[in-house]
Amino acid sequence: MRNRCNRRAVFALGAVLAAVAAFGQTPAPKPEFEVATVKPSPPMNINKMRDEIQAGRMPRFGPHVDGAQALYIFMTLRDLIANAYDVKPYQISGPSWLGGQGMGFGGAQRFDIEAKLPDGASKDDAPKMLQALLEERFKLSVHRETQERPVLALLVAKDGPKLKRSTLALDPLNDNDPPKPGEMRIDTPDGPARIIRNSDGSMVINLGSRGKVTTRFDMQSQTMTMDSDGVTMAGFADSLSRLFQGSNRQVVDMTGLKGNYQVSVEVSLADLRPPGGGMGGGPPGGPGASGAAGNAPPAAAASDPAGGADSIFASVKKLGLKLEPRKAPVELLIIDHAEKTPTED
Repeated sequence: MRNRCNRRAVFALGAVLAAVAAFGQTPAPKPEFEVATVKPSPPMNINKMRDEIQAGRMPRFGPHVDGAQALYIFMTLRDLIANAYDVKPYQISGPSWLGGQGMGFGGAQRFDIEAKLPDGASKDDAPKMLQALLEERFKLSVHRETQERPVLALLVAKDGPKLKRSTLALDPLNDNDPPKPGEMRIDTPDGPARIIRNSDGSMVINLGSRGKVTTRFDMQSQTMTMDSDGVTMAGFADSLSRLFQGSNRQVVDMTGLKGNYQVSVEVSLADLRPPGGGMGGGPPGGPGASGAAGNAPPAAAASDPAGGADSIFASVKKLGLKLEPRKAPVELLIIDHAEKTPTED
């Protein structure tokens, strides 16, 4: 009986000591930038940007992170949150003043952030540091939820897909390789990308192992053509989601098709204008979600087949695919609180 009591006493003492030890421990501090400035972006000088592009110099927009510093240039608060929390901009549920996604020229406030990484940190640490900075300067608080939401299901049409398999070599991009002349290196939530603006006005977005996207604008016909090579159906669905960014309607791949394909869609620019007529986001092929692009297309405004964007549905139909309204669980980042104006540096 005495041994049993002793064992109980030892067990109780151990539990108390463990509780005291846990109480005395402080949580590990969040990674933070060594120093950072947050400023409203200056007004965009369209003529200067055009001259730089014609001279072969790509303007610096969006996120640019290396082992020493992090730059986030001309980005809406929505884009900054997407980069910090590793979500797509259309997954963010919050007030409209957070802004659209990408390189639009609408009325949403945009910001420039310049930050120094502490010694020993890597670019993989930057998202957590950006989280801490947004929490400090914008008083940002968020939580994640999965909700049943209206989506557009990407499905194979009745007569089967009309897709061509890709033969593109899908090699990952090497961050250590210097940009080629006229090439802009950017970081996206899905990895690095390179953008080249061609003399004919087209823009090539090299996503490395995620494929390559070329966008062209025909002002005479008022259309945008987006040619993707090496893209998966999940990647194509994500590109379509960006085209529908004005309504935050997510496109979900339900085709069951595996592999990489060549995909081309032609979209009317009228279908890409948001309500109110502003100019919207960046290249729907990938980096636009990060606010990184040169002369980017307008944002989308459609919410369903009857609400506009007829050309998007028609282009998808030509591929032997279809978009069908459904409901599905969608992971969301809910904005609980955010300030429009950051605290001073």
